[in-house]
This record gives sequence, structure tokens and C-alpha cells, in this order.
Amino acid sequence: MKPVFKVILMAVSYLALFIMGAASGAIHPAFYAYIGAVLPLAFAFVYLNTCTTIRGFGAATVLNGFLLVLFLLAGEADIAFIIGMVILTALAEIIHKVMGYNTLKGVRWSFVPFAFSFFAYTAHWWTDTEGSLAAAVEEMPAGYDQLMLPVIENIPVLVVVLLLTIPVSILAMRFATRSLKVNGLRD
Repeated sequence: MKPVFKVILMAVSYLALFIMGAASGAIHPAFYAYIGAVLPLAFAFVYLNTCTTIRGFGAATVLNGFLLVLFLLAGEADIAFIIGMVILTALAEIIHKVMGYNTLKGVRWSFVPFAFSFFAYTAHWWTDTEGSLAAAVEEMPAGYDQLMLPVIENIPVLVVVLLLTIPVSILAMRFATRSLKVNGLRD
């Protein structure tokens, strides 16, 4: 497969995973708020494939940049999402450069900040709680905002879920590198 098409396929796959994560909120608001801790299990395969195709600066930038542009065009990007995506992408790119573009170590450690990308999307619940509750009243079934409130107010669970994302992302990338044939990356 040509590298450009592979990167496009990875970007579209990443978008699909993001949409699936967002749609999980239809089950219960807790799914939407916390699914970012398990999405790295799928994100790792997308990120690894992108990193093995783009052997320098740009893997995190292409994936998160693609989402950011689409979400801006769709009116789904608030300031918390924009700032979060920029910071997480910059951290991933810096770590990838410092640890080595052609090393598994560089890919693995740069994935850790990248794995938090979905939380940049859900951050509006905590940065604009009033607006998020108002949007839920307009867009979701009756009573959804009342289901959201305990999730938003439960900061200890949010902290635990955010901390849990770190080992999940490390394990996910290790699983991805063992599952996929990784050519040209040294340990």
C-alpha cells in the first residue's frame, strides 16, 4: 500500500474510533467521560502504523491535526479541545524526536501523551460544565443532564481514570508492537 494512502486510512480509522468513543455516551454519560482510558487499546495500532509510515516528525500531528480540522469544520471543537490537542500533539512529537524516530522506545513513549487525546475532546464537561449541561438538555434525551452531573462532580474517579490511562497506553503499545510486524524500528 502506498504510504499516503496508508496514512489516510489510519487518519480515517482514528476518526472512526473517536466517533465511536463519543457515541458511547448514548449508553451512559460515564462511558463518554471515561472511555478515553480504554481507547488507547485501539489507538495504539493506528499510531504505530502511522509512525512506521511517517519516519520523522508528523505522526501525531497528522492524526490529531486531521481530527482538529474536521472538528473545527463541524463546530465540535471548543477551546479546551483545541488547547488539549495542541499540547498533547506537541508532547508526543517532542518525545518521539528526543527518544528517536526510528526506535520502538520513541514510538512507545510518544504514544503516552497521544493516548490522552480523547480526554481533550471530553474536557469541556469540566471546563464548561454549565454549557455542557445546557447542550445535553437540547441534544440528548430528557434527564441526560441529570445523569451527567454526578459523573462531572466525581473528580476522584476522573483522576483515577486519567492515571489509569498511562499503564493502559503503555500496555496497548507493547501489545500493538508485538502483534504487528514492525519493520525498521530498533529497540
